[in-house]
Amino acid sequence: MMMNLFSSFDPTSSFSLSLNWLSTLIGLMVIPPFFWLIPSRLNMLWIKITLTLHKEFKIIMNKNSNGNTLIFISLFMFILMNNFIGLFPYIFTSTSHMVLTLSMALPMWLSFMIYGWINNTMHMFTHLVPQGTPGILMPFMVCIETISNIIRPGTLAIRLSANMIAGHLLLTLLGNTGSSMSLMMLNILLLTQILLLILESAVSIIQAYVFVVLSTLYSSETH
Repeated sequence: MMMNLFSSFDPTSSFSLSLNWLSTLIGLMVIPPFFWLIPSRLNMLWIKITLTLHKEFKIIMNKNSNGNTLIFISLFMFILMNNFIGLFPYIFTSTSHMVLTLSMALPMWLSFMIYGWINNTMHMFTHLVPQGTPGILMPFMVCIETISNIIRPGTLAIRLSANMIAGHLLLTLLGNTGSSMSLMMLNILLLTQILLLILESAVSIIQAYVFVVLSTLYSSETH
């Protein structure tokens, strides 16, 4: 039972190869419609989302350059596509694995830290002691702020993976009980599954947004 429950998170295919990771590239299939001569509804919707994210990220980063938000918008699109595609049957959810989420969070956090400590050393030191901290508490605040800074990539990765795993496990557990239910209870189960699927669709969007917004906030602290 436990093996069947977690089999949907196994990247190994029937050929004993980790080919399920290729599902990460399925999101590339939606890029060609963006280059149609006549813009589609999907294209117009995505342009609206991109412009909204661009304006919001510029406010968070306090930067005037238009190119700084490109990496975060691209990251949002990548995570959103993988989260959403994983809701379809028989498609592997790559963002439920720490291998992928930590591979995104750790290099990005390291690049922020290296840039900040090399170019804005004094500014980074000031972040270790919040304004108005009493002198006797400063050593403790430095330790607390340092620890909270170090665990940032871990919290980003775990938050995304845990939310993806939790929803899929709940849907799988409810689905496995359907064979032993009566017809009336089966209808209730089906309605519950549909509601949970809608909730998971919202979670897939929210978690991609949270990951990117927090990354933007961490980037803004280095300037």
